[in-house]
Amino acid sequence: MKTQVAIIGAGPSGLLLGQLLHLQGIETVILEAKSPEYVLGRIRAGVLEQGFVDLLREAKAGARMDREGHVHEGFSISFAGKQQRIDLKALTGGKTVMVYGQTEVTKDLMDARAASGALSIYEAENVQLHDFYTDKPSVSFVKNGETVKLECDYIAGCDGFHGVARKSIPKDDIKTFERVYPFGWLGVLSRTPPVSDELIYASHERGFALCSMRSATLSRYYVQCALDENIDEWSDERFWAELKSRLPEDVANKLVTGPSIEKSIAPLRSFVVEPMKFGRLFLVGDAAHIVPPTGAKGLNLASSDVYTLYHAMRKTYHEGRSDLLEKYSEICLRRIWKAERFSWWMTSVLHKFDEDGFNQRIQQAELDYYTSTEAGRTTIAENYVGLPYEPIGKCRNKDEATQKSGCGRRN
Repeated sequence: MKTQVAIIGAGPSGLLLGQLLHLQGIETVILEAKSPEYVLGRIRAGVLEQGFVDLLREAKAGARMDREGHVHEGFSISFAGKQQRIDLKALTGGKTVMVYGQTEVTKDLMDARAASGALSIYEAENVQLHDFYTDKPSVSFVKNGETVKLECDYIAGCDGFHGVARKSIPKDDIKTFERVYPFGWLGVLSRTPPVSDELIYASHERGFALCSMRSATLSRYYVQCALDENIDEWSDERFWAELKSRLPEDVANKLVTGPSIEKSIAPLRSFVVEPMKFGRLFLVGDAAHIVPPTGAKGLNLASSDVYTLYHAMRKTYHEGRSDLLEKYSEICLRRIWKAERFSWWMTSVLHKFDEDGFNQRIQQAELDYYTSTEAGRTTIAENYVGLPYEPIGKCRNKDEATQKSGCGRRN
């Protein structure tokens, strides 16, 4: 088999990259170790930045999102017995976020790929990457008992934190940065109306809580918990009681409870690898970085990687601009570290740590300053809606126009 771009992983980042490249006439094959049903069964976040929303529309996979998604113009932070709203739209010149579940995004992208006729191979076993430091990389896999070799120009590793793409890189060629947090999130999905039209982030002496939603009838709630908690010991009744204890009284009184559809505990970590390009292998999304969910950046950060790689590949195939693929890591990591900083900050100021009274007072002072001043609220808002994507193939500053990167060429 031959293709131009082999994409490892059929999650939203792999599917989005494949759809965008297909629309540009660039051939792709997607390899996925799991079944389509397994991929769609993953319950993930659903707060989409404006940049992701625009990219999904560009991929011609945003119609259902536009019909069924919920545009949010703000969110609230509660602490010290008060609740402060962050007006995203007013503070960012009109930018908003879209609440639309990652499962729905994945389904829409699967449908778009099926309609395009582009090839996706699910339940591909023993996927292995070969010769990606040469100009003739390939991927081998087993399907229906037969070993298949897929020759390609480039490989995009979109297969997540535990995937084969990053594991295929020699250890001496990659550097890892990581912070593991001493707590997790216990999350419950319920078929109940959301307690609020907008998300509520709560900092409380008992720990962090989050009120989120998937739709007008499907709610997602979280409470901070210990990493060694036994989920079997968390009945629905216990969860709802704990959630109410961490919310402002007026919010808790409005909370509609019901049986949980899904219940899970997720650990929190910050994780980045450098670089993200290894010869003709490119790491995308969770394969290269993880953020705590506090800032709603995980899927959105993968989207910005896709944006960068898509545009660099488009210019490579259509304009011969191979210099842009060489800058993939550099461009992506500039935005990644800013998103990592914001997610770390949100996690640091909203969660309960086993620390002394001084640090607890600092947390309160941080929240009070950032929510009570326009400068503070603007900083939160512009990071929450998403920092702008960096234009690909255009100069970041005048000095770059004279460099050999090709930045001064006509695009």
